[in-house]
Amino acid sequence: MPPTFAICRDGEPVPESLKGAMAAIGNFDGVHRGHRHLLELALNSGRPAAVVTFEPHPRTFFQPDRPLFRLTPEPVKLAIFARLGLAGVFQRHFDGALAALTAAGFVELLAHELELSGVVIGHDFHFGRGREGNPERMIELCREQGLDCLVAPAVVEGTEPVSSSAIRTALEAGDIATANRLLGYRWFICADVRHGDKRGRVLGYPTANMRLPDDCRLRHGIYAVRASVGGRLVEGVASFGRRPTFDNGAPLLEVHLFDFDGDLYGQTMDVEFVGWIRGEERFDGIDALIAQMDRDSAEAKRMLAEDKTVSMIV
Repeated sequence: MPPTFAICRDGEPVPESLKGAMAAIGNFDGVHRGHRHLLELALNSGRPAAVVTFEPHPRTFFQPDRPLFRLTPEPVKLAIFARLGLAGVFQRHFDGALAALTAAGFVELLAHELELSGVVIGHDFHFGRGREGNPERMIELCREQGLDCLVAPAVVEGTEPVSSSAIRTALEAGDIATANRLLGYRWFICADVRHGDKRGRVLGYPTANMRLPDDCRLRHGIYAVRASVGGRLVEGVASFGRRPTFDNGAPLLEVHLFDFDGDLYGQTMDVEFVGWIRGEERFDGIDALIAQMDRDSAEAKRMLAEDKTVSMIV
């Protein structure tokens, strides 16, 4: 995080750099093109630009039995906010007390506890106990509290609004091209590199192995990727899945970096997904697997050479 990026959590005093901020409000899972339209309105307001967001995701609070595929877990989301040039984030803990807050009480919190000067919301934003508040009500309540309120229209792809759910659906299908187009950048994960069984070295494809969150529903298969290593992007090919040729174990992301020789164990690494190559397969022998890995690497290099999407990891 840059030193000027402030994070204000429950119970903490508002940093001087965030007082009088214009804040976009929402869950911002994915920080996709629609979300960034709200952020741009805050950034162009002439005031400190911030975000009011919530952890855990409210759906996790209301439906704990339905795991949510988080596009951007908390550390990833905060990193994107910082890279976009925001002054900081107000992160509120979403619990029963916040869920029970009335619409009027929520706006009072924004004005007095967070010391905002204005808010930016989406066209379909609902807030307060039982989702009683809508954009019209937000405008009214903000006026009463002396806050400015901007309502952003939907950002549309074709005839459909850009949404987190559409991006989740694309990733579950392995449709990286659609997911990245809706996001406006390459979707990426952040995870620790862990020790594996060293099988990749025997095959001539050493890998950095990472365990993704249990809620990740990315389609199992082979991908063209880039990773951030030492402040630079390194191209590679990755497998996400259960390794049916060998152990059919727990899902694991295995990343082979081209033209890289170094020790990554114990490091936290960002990996962005550039393109889908094929689904996960079981091979009858090692020779057949290696031959396919050679073809996968060639296809990954072709995809990477053609890719022009924005990166968020450097």
